[in-house]
Amino acid sequence: MIELTKLSNSIKLDIRYATADNFVGRPVYAEPRAFLQRPAAEALVGVNELLENEGQGLVIFDGYRPWSITKLFWEVVPEDKRIFVADPRKGSKHNRGCAVDLSIYDLKTGELVPMPSGYDEFTERASPNYAGGTTEETANREKLRRMMEAAGFTVNPKEWWHFDYKDWEQYAIYDISFDAIDKRNTR
Repeated sequence: MIELTKLSNSIKLDIRYATADNFVGRPVYAEPRAFLQRPAAEALVGVNELLENEGQGLVIFDGYRPWSITKLFWEVVPEDKRIFVADPRKGSKHNRGCAVDLSIYDLKTGELVPMPSGYDEFTERASPNYAGGTTEETANREKLRRMMEAAGFTVNPKEWWHFDYKDWEQYAIYDISFDAIDKRNTR
């Protein structure tokens, strides 16, 4: 796995799981970092470069997620909202380093572009097929989806911000810390 900011310094991070601004209500990551398997990361950088030509860029909310965090999410989410989190018995594509949660931001202002829902909003507005929202929000969501799908990603059917890389089955489920990834990469 590779840290996204090592491949592109214009990819913005907003790793909310390293803060209390998330559905758990406390930090679950020790620091705000994002990793993906190299092929997925390189595809993501290509999308970011295309957006830069339009004065925009990618903002990353989450990438690789240790399995123990997936287990925590499952435990804290009410049963009726579990469609929004992975079952730890199966692991997740995040645990494999092949899923990314992201949006688009304006390079000049640094602000997120409008989308039909907020990140990690457990409502029908989170669906990539939600018919409500403004014309601008829908256009932004569809633009992100088109660009990510062209790069080999598939949108999650419940979350417009969640994309899985095409070869995720080739990777194991990991439960290693971000620091352990650093140590593996320096060998």
